[in-house]
Amino acid sequence: MKHYIIVKLEEGIDKEALVQPVSELFNETLSIPGIHSVSVKPCVINRPNRYDLMIEIEMEPEALPAYDESSPHHRWKEEYGHMIAKKTIFDCEN
Repeated sequence: MKHYIIVKLEEGIDKEALVQPVSELFNETLSIPGIHSVSVKPCVINRPNRYDLMIEIEMEPEALPAYDESSPHHRWKEEYGHMIAKKTIFDCEN
């Protein structure tokens, strides 16, 4: 399945500056059995009604509980949670 995390950042947060460190953080989840790929992409259109960053994780549905309990997932919330104004989580088949 594809697991998407789509975030709208707080005003003044540089989305381009977050791509590399967030990618490095989420790449750590590749060590979890059942997680196959990770991609972090900034939005290329700068409009107020657009979200800023999309994280896509391709995983087996059975890997979701391990992901939820993982250190990178907890660090994501702790280190970046205060930068997020809105967040959408979406899961779908490949």
